[in-house]
Amino acid sequence: MDFSKNILETIGNTPLVKLNKIVAEIDALVLAKVETFNPGNSVKDRMAVKMIEDAEADGRLQPGGTIIEGTSGNTGMGLALVAIIKGYKLICVISDKQSKEKMDILRAVGAKVVVCPTDVEPTDPRSYYSVSKRLALETPNSWYVNQYDNMSNSLAHYEQTGPEIWKQTDGKITHFVVGVGTGGTISGVGKYLKEKNPNIKIWGIDTYGSVFKKYHETGIFDENEIYSYITEGIGEDILPKNVDFSLIDGFTKVTDKDAAVYTRKIALEEAIFVGNSAGACIKGLLQLKEHFKPEDVVVVLFHDSGSRYVGKMFNDDWMRERGFLEENITKAEDVIKDHIDKELIVVRTEELVSHAIERMRKYKISQIPVVDITGFVGSVDETDLFRSYVADKNVAEKPIKEVMGKPFPIVKMGTPIEEVSKLFTKENDAVLIELENGNHHIITKYDIIGSIK
Repeated sequence: MDFSKNILETIGNTPLVKLNKIVAEIDALVLAKVETFNPGNSVKDRMAVKMIEDAEADGRLQPGGTIIEGTSGNTGMGLALVAIIKGYKLICVISDKQSKEKMDILRAVGAKVVVCPTDVEPTDPRSYYSVSKRLALETPNSWYVNQYDNMSNSLAHYEQTGPEIWKQTDGKITHFVVGVGTGGTISGVGKYLKEKNPNIKIWGIDTYGSVFKKYHETGIFDENEIYSYITEGIGEDILPKNVDFSLIDGFTKVTDKDAAVYTRKIALEEAIFVGNSAGACIKGLLQLKEHFKPEDVVVVLFHDSGSRYVGKMFNDDWMRERGFLEENITKAEDVIKDHIDKELIVVRTEELVSHAIERMRKYKISQIPVVDITGFVGSVDETDLFRSYVADKNVAEKPIKEVMGKPFPIVKMGTPIEEVSKLFTKENDAVLIELENGNHHIITKYDIIGSIK
């Protein structure tokens, strides 16, 4: 009979799959190392086992102990599988930008999940780096994994992932492309492949808000490059010991939008349901296409499963809110389609300024058209009201007609968005659109900005 003694024995030997439609413009053979076939559905299963086994061997992890780690979710899943089989407890410290699916999955496999804010410095006591270290100090019989600086991370890929790729390509691989987070995968695989053939090029995929690319090119750790980003699993605001920059031939950066869009494209064009970092890798691959020749064999690694992003990249509402959804914005009505059914809030000429202020607060708006029995005759916005208040503290009890400005311009449905944009000036912050039913709706600068792709 052919069976595994436990689930951990199924880790590794993931398939190499030829990519077709999504890389049609690349003149080379492109193969994806699909790591979702691991039992924890990510590449992190490999190093989770290695780090725990090495810690057991040298006594850092004692029987019945508690494993503590800061994770974006995938390492936590790998650690959870090993913890279940080997009888350890697990505490995962995760940042609040990670998907809800990742947190739910970790809890489902028995991990205690501690959520920390994303937008803090690594040294901030609230950061998931700091919280992980603190919990390790406070928890008896515990071991802090520290995947960033734990060299068993890259060693796992040197011993397993690299040899697999070399064997599967029959030694013909010319380029390896992978997202860089902790650095274990790129460094471990890169070390093995370059030992086999120093001419193999190793490319890292970075994201905007991360320090890797500039540091690799200049040796400068530029804190001005550090800011919050959406892409999960790649990029860092620290320099992990596992990142061996001497093995990396270059980096390319991919935007949050491109990473999200290409994550969906992989599923739709290749029938491979993978996560956010895979989307970043494919877009990065396309950005590097001039480096590839027809005889080249390019391997790109897909880190994890798309199931962990169904509430994010695979959710139309989430994508639309961030301006990531590929929608054709050409006409005036396109920029307000998400709220076109809402009633237009107006104020009448004889109403008091206090009434307009109350409506602005209630509906969280900044501009209001002014009407009388003839139609639209003026407008007020928060800037007008502020100036009026500075000039006269009793303005709240005055009629709107005494402080209103010119009426907003009115456009018809079908007006090109370029024409609508020209109507916004320093003196005019909104435009009205006449709908098919004769009613009107307001278009603000915020709507125009939100439509920019």
